[in-house]
Amino acid sequence: MLFNSRTFLVFYIVVTSLYFLIPHRLRWLLLLAGSIVFYMAFVPAYILILGWTIVVDYFAGLFIEKATGQKRKLFLIVSLVSNVGVLAFFKYFNFLNESLTALLGTIGIANSVPFLTILLPIGLSFHTFQAMSYTIEVYRGRNAERNFGIFALYVMFYPQLVAGPIERPQNLLHQFYEKHEFDYRRMSDGIKLMLWGLFKKAVIADRLAILVDRVYADPLSYGGAHFIVATVFFAFQIYCDFSGYTDMARGAAHTMGFRLMENFLRPYHARSVQEFWRRWHISLTTWFRDYLYIPLGGNRVPLTRWYFNIFIVFLISGLWHGASWNFIIWGALHGLFLLMSISTKRIREAFVRAVRLDRVPVVHNLLQTLITFSLVAFAWIFFRASSLADALYIVFHLPEGVVSLFDITSLPQIFGGFRLRGVELTLAFFGLALLGIVEYLERFGSIRERIKRYPLWVRWSMAYALLAGAYFLGVYDDIEFIYFQF
Repeated sequence: MLFNSRTFLVFYIVVTSLYFLIPHRLRWLLLLAGSIVFYMAFVPAYILILGWTIVVDYFAGLFIEKATGQKRKLFLIVSLVSNVGVLAFFKYFNFLNESLTALLGTIGIANSVPFLTILLPIGLSFHTFQAMSYTIEVYRGRNAERNFGIFALYVMFYPQLVAGPIERPQNLLHQFYEKHEFDYRRMSDGIKLMLWGLFKKAVIADRLAILVDRVYADPLSYGGAHFIVATVFFAFQIYCDFSGYTDMARGAAHTMGFRLMENFLRPYHARSVQEFWRRWHISLTTWFRDYLYIPLGGNRVPLTRWYFNIFIVFLISGLWHGASWNFIIWGALHGLFLLMSISTKRIREAFVRAVRLDRVPVVHNLLQTLITFSLVAFAWIFFRASSLADALYIVFHLPEGVVSLFDITSLPQIFGGFRLRGVELTLAFFGLALLGIVEYLERFGSIRERIKRYPLWVRWSMAYALLAGAYFLGVYDDIEFIYFQF
């Protein structure tokens, strides 16, 4: 069930209305039933996989809490192996099999292991990581959840089930026991957040996707300038697509009184790759930090081991996103960018002082932001390309496009090469301009908090304008959210 569909609109209205109409003691049951219906709307049979994860981790949590000594670690390992095993089977089996086939082929040996013809369960990586965080936290000393239904709801809570945020048990579990009374202001705030998320998805992301898909589907028909424009557009497409989903998820939960963590904080305003990852997909970044990077030793180890810890985390992060070498390279690039930033810090600081950039902080900050965005956008090529060959073709043809983009007279020809209607480009630029204005203003404080101080008629006029914009300017072709595939 897609957030940007009429089916979800009906689903949301029914579930939210019933939530406030029925007694508090039955609300968790309603949410659990609704979440099951929501997930089964994709591929019904895959509810069994989710059920297996829930059963294993529920009992693992109870056993970990009661056990002592090495038995606690044993139960944790059983839980982690079960979760990672399901993820590896459905998401990575064919990738590993394909890589093995290629490796054996180099020495003339045929691989007889058949490939699986199965669909990847929607959001598998998200709810797997959420379930794993539960057993890890119980192992670290937090109380296990006794109510099986509440625990199942923690894993399956429909707003963030298929694309996050990846919540921790200490943030979400207790909220299912809290009684949430209907609150007009909270309902209004949640709906407006959902509308903004829908606008970002339907008007900006899916509009940009028309151009991006055309170029990346057939790179041999385009040149360097087209690749640069399409890659920059994809950077904003994936941001608006993913953050749009998060806004709709947080808004839907907020209308019922639930607080989900913020997953994005203007990531393209970052002035370093390290800062980018503090602003992008925050729930995943902090998950890897707490459950992988710190257990590996973090930065409290010798320099070479610290570099290894950073690189391996980004490498695994790339693999988490997808089972292909493209995603591994994408993760490796971010790891290399961060290591280069750390190792060249003194040189860069000396250069800034030498050219006196530190005396013009506005220029310095702008240069840092542009360089960071360029590095992030470059890495997105490997994330978006259909194959490694396509990605490399695009990368090697980027230089020829730089000169063309600086030649103003060539811009009409470049954009004409996309073979799009003028209205498509106009709407795309309109959406990007509005996004830029909103995010710039948010640097000075929450826009939503400032809007609350406006008269009622102004607030609702803005909400209706956003709704009208999303409805009349959006693309509605049952386009899934990008991160559903992960």
